[in-house]
Amino acid sequence: MATQCVTKVELTVSCENLLDKDIGSKSDPLCVLLMSSSDSQWYEVGRTEKVQNCLCPKFAKKFVIDYYFEIVQKLKFGIYDIDNKTVDLSDDDFLGQLECTLGQVVSSKRLIRPLVLKNNTPAGKGTITISAEEIKDSRVANFEVEARKLDNKDFFGKSDPYLEFYKQTATGWQLAHRTEVVNNNLNPTWKPFRIPLQSLCGGDLEKPIKVECYDYDNDGSHDLIGTFETTMTRFQQASRASPAEFECVNSKKKQKKKGYKNSGVVSVKKCEVVKEYTFLDYIMGGCQINFTVAIDFTGSNGDPRSPQSLHYISPQGVNEYLSATWSVGNVIQDYDSDKRFPAFGFGAQVPPTWQVSHEFPLNFNPADPFCVGIEGVVEAYRVCLPQVKLYGPTNFSPIINHVACFAKQALQQTTASQYFVLLIITDGVITDMDDTRSAIVNASRLPMSIIIIGVGGADFTAMEFLDGDDGRLRSQTGEAAMRDIVQFVPYRQFQNAPSQALAQSVLAELPQQVASFFSLFKLKPPHDPNPS
Repeated sequence: MATQCVTKVELTVSCENLLDKDIGSKSDPLCVLLMSSSDSQWYEVGRTEKVQNCLCPKFAKKFVIDYYFEIVQKLKFGIYDIDNKTVDLSDDDFLGQLECTLGQVVSSKRLIRPLVLKNNTPAGKGTITISAEEIKDSRVANFEVEARKLDNKDFFGKSDPYLEFYKQTATGWQLAHRTEVVNNNLNPTWKPFRIPLQSLCGGDLEKPIKVECYDYDNDGSHDLIGTFETTMTRFQQASRASPAEFECVNSKKKQKKKGYKNSGVVSVKKCEVVKEYTFLDYIMGGCQINFTVAIDFTGSNGDPRSPQSLHYISPQGVNEYLSATWSVGNVIQDYDSDKRFPAFGFGAQVPPTWQVSHEFPLNFNPADPFCVGIEGVVEAYRVCLPQVKLYGPTNFSPIINHVACFAKQALQQTTASQYFVLLIITDGVITDMDDTRSAIVNASRLPMSIIIIGVGGADFTAMEFLDGDDGRLRSQTGEAAMRDIVQFVPYRQFQNAPSQALAQSVLAELPQQVASFFSLFKLKPPHDPNPS
């Protein structure tokens, strides 16, 4: 690589005085971060969670970015009022944005700026605060926490408690993590969660940490149950046999009430600090990324001989299927040592029997479906296209299950040696939705990720549903995916962008998916990535 990544930077975002776009309640803001380097094309880096009914949100989810000292990295923070389940933000109310550079944020450590609308006029009195911090500590704390005898703040039913963990900074307390809400329960047990030490205490085990316990209210007026302060050192003394216990104290209540003891007790059953390997640690430590391509040959693409067809190869030798394969494949092939990629088609009638197949090798060789390099995949596609008849239906589950078989065999590994990525390029009209949901839920337990690129102008709502960004995908029987492994991107958003923009957007979530899978299964890189 010509450019050396100087460091990783963690950005924390909060807003004040946002525009109120909801009638009868307050806006439900989310922050999306876009980036752009030398050319003027923007691509999405990530999104925070949505904060319900709140004009002054503190976002718990942070953005982690590679900071290149020598490149001007433009950032655009967009705040949207989310009113629906779609991933597309164009149908949500826009509350304002800030354009700046990563250099500006890093050098000021804490940047406070007014939000502006698309025409550069002020977005009311709205402001955005961005704090930047270099990530120097790669350790993570795994917590298991419960509470008992919390105060009841609700007239009907019981409190709905959640916790917020805060780190001490020079400018005050900064939100590091927010747990989920446990409904109607004064003795809650929260799901196990992890907080990077960098976010919680900057790696300093003696630094004060503040924990606040709230009763969640739908209208955004959450009631404080109580708070306590502690340190990582104290948290780490916790064990199941003797939990670390903390009294939640509500200072207002303490002043008013004689003989007040506490508003409940938070009990930490486990706080285990582990070294977190990064995606690069796994790659440099010998992990192989196995890349499989699957191309949609269903009739809805249109006759390949007609210029209107998505499979029509232009006089310049390109179409959307080829462009998508090129741009993503070029990045992935650097992480695959043998550069041999299995490539399949689905939804076509295949010679000589003209049976419909949902997983036929593009080179028509089931014993060896591998193509050499991305050039090999492109060549196999060109040769295959005139020999098959586009048909249907559009079934994703056979090819997902096909790759899952290999990923399952790799689960026998005792180290993080293999990970599988399936790239599906499709015109988006999916037929076997229930089977596909089940296949994805099964695959979420395997060393595997699925990237779906939608070509053409179809309605991609179903694809966005599979990309579990706004909640866990569930199978028809209600079984939840263990993790979000699907990344969906519509190709048309990148039609005029440089080729690397599509790859950057599509692959943005992959490093985290790889690292989180191996960390979940406690698998280490095959050899030490940083031998001293």
